[in-house]
Amino acid sequence: MSAASVVTRFAPSPTGFLHIGGARTALFNLLFARHHGGKFLLRIEDTDKARSTQGAIDAILDGLAWLGLDPDGEVVYQSQRAARHVEVAAALLANGHAYRCYATPDELAALREEQRANRQPLRYDGRWRDRAYGPEQEGLPFAVRLKAPREGETVIDDLVQGRVVVQNGELDDMILLRSDGSPTYMLAVVVDDHDMGVTHVIRGDDHLNNAFRQLGIIKAMTWPEPAYAHIPLIHGSDGAKLSKRHGALGVDAYRDELGMLPEAVNNYLLRLGWGQGDDEIITREQAIAWFDLAHVGRSPSRFDLKKLENLNGHYLREADDARLTDLVAPRVERLLDKALSGADRALLARAMGELKPRAKTLDEIADGALFLFRPRPLALEDKAAALLNDGARALLAQVVAAIRDTDWLHDPLEAAVKQVAEAAGLGLGKVAQPLRAALTGRTTSPGIFDVLVYLGREESLARLADTIGSEER
Repeated sequence: MSAASVVTRFAPSPTGFLHIGGARTALFNLLFARHHGGKFLLRIEDTDKARSTQGAIDAILDGLAWLGLDPDGEVVYQSQRAARHVEVAAALLANGHAYRCYATPDELAALREEQRANRQPLRYDGRWRDRAYGPEQEGLPFAVRLKAPREGETVIDDLVQGRVVVQNGELDDMILLRSDGSPTYMLAVVVDDHDMGVTHVIRGDDHLNNAFRQLGIIKAMTWPEPAYAHIPLIHGSDGAKLSKRHGALGVDAYRDELGMLPEAVNNYLLRLGWGQGDDEIITREQAIAWFDLAHVGRSPSRFDLKKLENLNGHYLREADDARLTDLVAPRVERLLDKALSGADRALLARAMGELKPRAKTLDEIADGALFLFRPRPLALEDKAAALLNDGARALLAQVVAAIRDTDWLHDPLEAAVKQVAEAAGLGLGKVAQPLRAALTGRTTSPGIFDVLVYLGREESLARLADTIGSEER
């Protein structure tokens, strides 16, 4: 294999969002091309005008950009190449590998009904394959069909599935041009792959049957055959077909709704059906260096949202605090229904080092940061309120007295609170629990002395005063 000769492509139909399976296909195509020093191309298969939308095209391009799956060269739009598709169909007519079919919709419907009644495969019977047309057909609409071979077999040595054989008698004469002159998907794909110089067609194994039919066009045009690699589809964690309940969402939902980082999604998708060694955390550079098709499994992989969340947690811990602040701040603003000031954002950035180790998603970081910006008097969760009984409030009054004039730093604050706990004959946790409840309204938070530092002396003492009672203000 000549390294520079490798060309792969991702060719989505813009009839909806970029789903997670499509993102994995794009990733595998990019990694294979980059591994071999070749090109990764993008083609938008927008020939279905009734279902293709600009919004879907934008969502696909946005999702690929977020994942860093940037194609080489300009995006190809299949709808702009219809004249070229028609040209190839005309060439196939001219060289005898295609023919005009004047069968009417009613005739074809009757044929299918007869085949159903006889429990036969629903397949065009080739009634116009060797039939001459004369003056009586002049001006009538016709489709152009491929004259598929009827003898022998077609073999594909698939780079994932292995050797797959189909008897040519099972392949019918598929339509290349519809009776309105428009090219079909099957023709357009083959022509575009050839013209784009695609050497490796890496796609879902639901396209495997298409490959045998598309090869008929390729052979009839005496074009080079691409190498095929048909990847098993993704199933849910229960082994059933992937659906929304399993996490079959658009890539944008993983970013916007689930709070994932692109590097986590890329890493997870890479390991979803491909494996080499025991490494779980794999950078893009490592993926390019290691990726091959030999280690793509033949069985469907199972999508597990919990595993993705755990992986995302790793990448959150590794991420730059300033970057996370930019990603989390809008989520905090949505939860609070108000804008953060410059000082608020600075506080969020300072606290990020304590917030991110406790979270698996950006939303969890945002939720964990809310205590920093809640207005007084602080709303208390039920479990937090239950901790603040009369005894706890008396204990917090002692804490206030101990820390009021203390240097407002982690270690001095910790030492002061420890003295209160020891004087009361309590463990530090017995004091920290009501202190956390009073300062955050919750039973979980970053370390309580970090909380005191982030809130500052004035805000911390005011929140404690709200809990203890007005006489302590």
